Amino acid sequence: MPDCVILIKEAMRQKVLHNAVAMILAGGVGARLHPLTKDRAKPAVPFGGKYRVIDFTLSNCVNSGIRKIFVLPQYKSHSLIRHTRDAWSILSPELGEFVTHLSPQMRVGDDWYKGTADAVYQNLYHLEQVDAAHVLILSGDHIYKMDYGNFIRYHQKKRADLTIAALEVDIADASRYGIIQAEGDGRVSGFEEKPKHPKSVPGRPEKAFISMGVYIFNRNILFDTLNEDAKMDTAHDFGRDIIPYMYPKHRVFVYRFGTGGGKNADYWRDIGTIDAYWHANMDLASVSPVFNLYDKKWPIRTYEGQYPPAKTVFADEDKGRAGKALDSIICSGVIISGGRVERSILSPGVRVNSYADVRESILLHDVVIGMGAKIRRAIIDKNVRIPDNMKIGYDLDKDKKRFFVSDEGIVVIPKDIVLK
Repeated sequence: MPDCVILIKEAMRQKVLHNAVAMILAGGVGARLHPLTKDRAKPAVPFGGKYRVIDFTLSNCVNSGIRKIFVLPQYKSHSLIRHTRDAWSILSPELGEFVTHLSPQMRVGDDWYKGTADAVYQNLYHLEQVDAAHVLILSGDHIYKMDYGNFIRYHQKKRADLTIAALEVDIADASRYGIIQAEGDGRVSGFEEKPKHPKSVPGRPEKAFISMGVYIFNRNILFDTLNEDAKMDTAHDFGRDIIPYMYPKHRVFVYRFGTGGGKNADYWRDIGTIDAYWHANMDLASVSPVFNLYDKKWPIRTYEGQYPPAKTVFADEDKGRAGKALDSIICSGVIISGGRVERSILSPGVRVNSYADVRESILLHDVVIGMGAKIRRAIIDKNVRIPDNMKIGYDLDKDKKRFFVSDEGIVVIPKDIVLK
């Protein structure tokens, strides 16, 4: 194909993408992730060593060519706002690009954001100031890769008013999501938000078709629908109210996530619980992770402080003292000083001292593991020092008296706690 044709096609693609604005809903309480959400919003929770959860949605936007981005925080937003300020000041305002926070400003009343749809409704003024034909509504608390360009093109091809990204999950897990029924051409014919008894995919009783909380609206349709919803006594929620209101009256279609192909094309995780969060991190530390952080064509961006390189010291195995890490993610500034780490995630600034043993655990920034300590299946939040010889994860009855322990036995130690 001639270079000029390639350039023309790329210019047309960028024109399509730049004619869209993204609104990332980042105000969730994240109660089921407590105590990790004790002092931060769910999208600001660290993940994968050096990232925050919201970095994955923001990276999807930038990698897809979406560079007009509003972030809508609410709950305990300081950590989130500080992170996006430091990590995402990479766009050019001179070119009309931005990542901007829209905290509740009570423009249209005296309420905070009452629901996901209300959060967007309260910011219609800001959307009106942006030249964009399409509005992407995204969640800031999911882990996945998605080219929103393919999503937009599908939406245009179907001449849709609203398109919902969706995927199949085990029906046993489906009641936590919006359940979609669709015709053969992809048009939505039914929708239920978090039903107790989800409907299965026709011919596949073990699977259900769920909404990912990723939507694209035609701008004018979105404005009209949100203005109508604001007049009604509803929960002002996209899943509970907007989609059920729209699909019988408008052209609402479903986009099957993973259409682009590739090893991690259909990887999507809602890390809404401690166990789900732990499993998703452990996925990354596996020998051949399904979700690839090393894809140079799809980089995950973040902010990382000025830490020195990671290192291991004291290779004296004859005395049982060897700085060693196996099947683990080790970030900058980590020092494994005569301890052993296996199948774990070590965030920047972590130190594991001599004779300590850390297994299947997530250590967040600047955690220190004392000499001889043993840690198993634990999540230790920032700035915690584990005393010498302490054991975590080996006696869950004892751990439950001091810490939160999940249904699957994951011990969580809150940030900044002082242990004796």
